[in-house]
Amino acid sequence: MISGGALEFGSNNSNISSGRSESGVNSKLSALNVSGNTGGLFAGGSGSGSLGSGPGSGSLGTSTAEPGGTLASGSLHPLHFNWVFWFMHRSPGSKILNYESSMKKIATFGSVEDFWAVYSHLKRPHELPTVSDYHLFKQGVRPVWEDATNINGGKWIVRLKKGLASRYWENLIVAVVGDQFDVGSEICGAVLSIRGGEDILSLWNQSAQEGRINLKIRDTMKRVLNLPVDTIMEYKTHNDALRDNSSYKNTDIFR
Repeated sequence: MISGGALEFGSNNSNISSGRSESGVNSKLSALNVSGNTGGLFAGGSGSGSLGSGPGSGSLGTSTAEPGGTLASGSLHPLHFNWVFWFMHRSPGSKILNYESSMKKIATFGSVEDFWAVYSHLKRPHELPTVSDYHLFKQGVRPVWEDATNINGGKWIVRLKKGLASRYWENLIVAVVGDQFDVGSEICGAVLSIRGGEDILSLWNQSAQEGRINLKIRDTMKRVLNLPVDTIMEYKTHNDALRDNSSYKNTDIFR
C-alpha cells in the first residue's frame, strides 16, 4: 500500500515495476542479515531456509532475485513485524492543531524485499524540506505519545549536523526492522525530524522504566550508527513530553 507526497518516482529509483536487476537485491538482503544464517530476523524461522509466508508478506508484490536479476514471486523473506512509513511536513513557523491528522501514511510492508521496494522510492532525508518528519512504526502503533503502546515509554535522541541524516536514518531503520536491537517487542518505532539548524533521530521504546533494557537500546543504537564515543545522547519519556508539549526540550543527557 503506497500513497503520499514523499514518494519519488522516475530518476534512478524507478526500479520496482519491472523487476530490480541491480546487484543491490542481494547486498540489501545482506544488510538485513539475510545471507547465510538468518538468525532471528524472520517470523517463524531461525535460518533453516523454511521462511514461510509471514505476516504481511507480498504487500508490494516483490521478492528475491532469480538468476539474471528478475524477481520471483512467492519467495519473500518475512520480517518479525509489519511496519508502516509515515510522513509529515509543515511550513516553518506554522502551528499544527492536530498532530496525528497531519501525518500521512506512505506505505505498509512486512518483508525484507517490500521494505527495500518502498525505501528505494522514498525521497532521501537530505532532499526533504525543512520541518519534515519521517516515522517508521510497527503496524498498529500510532506514532504519537498518547498511543497505548507508547504512553509509558520514551525515546532516545541523537542530534545530527546537517548533511548526515540520510546515512544515519538508513542505518537506524535497517537495524530496527532487522531486529538488531534484540529487545523483543520493546522497540515501537523510529523518527527522523528535519529542522533548520540540525536534524534529529529518535528511537521510541515502550517501557521508560526498564533501565537495563533502555541502556541496551542506547548502546545498540550507538553501535549500529557507529557513533563517536563522545556523542551526547538524550532520553525523554512520553509523559514528560505530554507535560511540556515538546519532543526535544528538557531531555535527560547521557554522555
